Amino acid sequence: MVKLTMIARVTDGLPLAEGLDDGRDVKDAEMYKQQVKALFKNLASGHNDASRMSVETGPYVFHYIIEGRVCYLTMCDRSYPKKLAFQYLEDLKNEFERVNGAQIETAARPYAFIKFDTFIQKTKKLYQDTRTQRNVAKLNDELYEVHQIMTRNVQEVLGVGEKLDRKMSD
Repeated sequence: MVKLTMIARVTDGLPLAEGLDDGRDVKDAEMYKQQVKALFKNLASGHNDASRMSVETGPYVFHYIIEGRVCYLTMCDRSYPKKLAFQYLEDLKNEFERVNGAQIETAARPYAFIKFDTFIQKTKKLYQDTRTQRNVAKLNDELYEVHQIMTRNVQEVLGVGEKLDRKMSD
């Protein structure tokens, strides 16, 4: 389940938005928020190894996406599917860029886009239950894509084997 959501500018670690009711059901929520802020500061100082990352912390996992100098981060239970966490972040990213894209670089104060909380809460509700038809469909799509890749790879390997057999018999 999604527990916490924060959005920050990577260039300086400035928090831009967060889910306002996030963390209420999390023990030590303030500690995790401090970890997120420290992570944003690390990213601001150039320690961003990947544009997509998952970092374990206690019984939770931070998942984040960095795109266009903005970091979109969520904290979920360890059992929450990684695919859904990243899809949730993609949905937030797309809407945040659409609504606030032109003002991101000029934002001067923390939580300048706090009104984005409404969208965060609405989107979070869609992703809360991993068994909803919509989320099961997203996971099944991912499984189908992986299956297609595996099928293609096996067929390619079998094709190489046939070519070797033909060469040996010639």
